[in-house]
Amino acid sequence: MGKPHIGILTYRNGHRFQEPGYFRRLISEGQKLGATVFLFSHEDAFEQKRMIRGFYPSAKGGWENKLFPWPDVVIDRCRKGSPGYRQFRKKKLFLYANNTYTNKWNATRLFMQDDAVQRWMPHTVAYSPEHLKEMLKKYRLLYIKPGNGTGGRSILKLTRTVEGYTVLGRDNRLVKKTARFQTLPPLIRWLNRWVKTERIREGNFMIQQGLDLSLVPGRATDTRLLIQKNELGEWDITGLGIRIGGKNSSTSNLHGGGKAVPFESFMVQRFGPEKTKSILLECRELARQVVQTIERHFGPMMEFGLDIGIDVNGRIWLIEVNPKPGREIFKRIGRMDLYRRSIQRPLLYALYLLQASKRPPLNRENAG
Repeated sequence: MGKPHIGILTYRNGHRFQEPGYFRRLISEGQKLGATVFLFSHEDAFEQKRMIRGFYPSAKGGWENKLFPWPDVVIDRCRKGSPGYRQFRKKKLFLYANNTYTNKWNATRLFMQDDAVQRWMPHTVAYSPEHLKEMLKKYRLLYIKPGNGTGGRSILKLTRTVEGYTVLGRDNRLVKKTARFQTLPPLIRWLNRWVKTERIREGNFMIQQGLDLSLVPGRATDTRLLIQKNELGEWDITGLGIRIGGKNSSTSNLHGGGKAVPFESFMVQRFGPEKTKSILLECRELARQVVQTIERHFGPMMEFGLDIGIDVNGRIWLIEVNPKPGREIFKRIGRMDLYRRSIQRPLLYALYLLQASKRPPLNRENAG
């Protein structure tokens, strides 16, 4: 029997990929595990021949391609939901390590309605001028977020002040934006333009209750938790870390100028050891409840990055869930062991799935 072939489905622009460093590590770790790993886009599958134009690192630093046999299992890492990709996914041509998910707005509605998760959810509604007025009456701080955004793009932080309203955020190119308004009508006109010009992939916007996450004064702070399936096909928390946003930034995203620090030492300094232990246990419980809820609705999954807000009182909130998460935070906090494990786990789970698919079904009449 030859080496197992693992295909990584992603977006390709010519010979360029969105996450080249991560993909090189993924392919290298796959080789160490005895697998052949290659990248491909939905345009690279030749269905009749059952062959794939696959890409792999060149010794010169770029990417080479050749024809590979049909992959035994595919990891979907495509972060750009083009119509061609969506149609391709519907065909179910492969054994996939992860099912398709949904956008952030639909996921938020699901979590708000789920008995096991709703206690961690901030109040969230679809964007409209009427909803904005209602939310501003209830909360001094709001976030205006795209329903299918990523990486902190197009997110606004809106604060009601004595002088009026202050808006702070980043557009879909991550350029900082600030604005101030004395009254509501010009604010609404400005926001109406924003949700039209800054929408991502024709998606809508939502208004979310703002949280006081300034564990470091004047800076947005949150926790990124990575939960992944392991080599036994079981959910396990790989690790977590704190992200501290840049000065005058509406989010804590690392590529928006934020920095990362280890979770435990930071939280102990802020809340003490006992409270930190309790917060950590609740973060773990939240992560497990979230992935169980998702799998009930969407089928088997592989990994998720949870953005968890811990407010100044130590209360825990679920901010958002990322189905194709980054793992740079482990590098930033100096945990290369966790960084490497976070890269290995999707491959180990893919190999587990492949073996499980070859096992004969259990004969329940003769079992036990």
